[in-house]
Amino acid sequence: MELSDALPLGELAAAFASLPVFPLFDTAYFIVSVLYLKYEPGAVEMSRKSPFASWLCAMLHCFGSYILAALLLGEAPLGYFSNNSSVILATAVWYLIFFCPMNLFYKCVSFLPVKLVFVAMKEVVRVRKIAAGVHHAHHLYHHGWFVMMATGWVKGSGVALMSNFEQLLRGVWKPETNEILHMSFPTKASLYGTVLFTLQQTHWLPISEANLIFFFTMFMIVCKVFMTATHSHASPFAPLENLVCPVLFGSVSSGHPGHHHDHHGASHEVSHPPPPPPPPAKSKEELNEGTRKRKAKKAE
Repeated sequence: MELSDALPLGELAAAFASLPVFPLFDTAYFIVSVLYLKYEPGAVEMSRKSPFASWLCAMLHCFGSYILAALLLGEAPLGYFSNNSSVILATAVWYLIFFCPMNLFYKCVSFLPVKLVFVAMKEVVRVRKIAAGVHHAHHLYHHGWFVMMATGWVKGSGVALMSNFEQLLRGVWKPETNEILHMSFPTKASLYGTVLFTLQQTHWLPISEANLIFFFTMFMIVCKVFMTATHSHASPFAPLENLVCPVLFGSVSSGHPGHHHDHHGASHEVSHPPPPPPPPAKSKEELNEGTRKRKAKKAE
């Protein structure tokens, strides 16, 4: 008996892919997203001083991916906010996490075993958004591979690609935290995932969309739950990247190469003249004469 007959993965994957994400999985997505906002330095103080700015940041954390994808495709950036149920649900989650008496709701959802469940559920939504973004872009641009990949990537990365703009709403400017320069694991995984979904959508990857959603979701759940449980920031892609990237793109040099000095040594000598020679040392007679003069002054 074949494995596919013993384990009906096709039926399981199809049932999993058709599972509705609203409201259960969306609620988990909003909870984890707003939790990450509350972890930011100064976020709690800002919620007391300017609740509206805090709410705007929370909405970016929850719906930033839809805004970016709409901008890329020339659609209304605020179009998703017409979904009143999702906006009200995200607002309720934001209020409970920031303003619940005695922080009861925050303490419950941030309790590690409970949080791990929400993290796993968030990855279900993330992969579904990547697949939906690629599918939507494929419908609009049938042969636009890069449009599909860009749309799926921003759908999966969420607010990470808008982190600098979100920081400005909180009165913080940290350009060195640019997500494109320093990609986190979810951003990298969304990029690799959207490549897979694009290949599947254009029939270059011989797998059904439901199976790809199922397997990639399982991969994301295992990685994110493990990283959250161990408080690890190490990327599972790091070993492969360390092996492939130096071959394809070269490695970062720790110092200046030797031939650089050989080629530019002459110009360095011209731009930096040698220091003047030190004054000649005084002879023994001059030192004795100086000593006699000092003694004569003391005597006077």
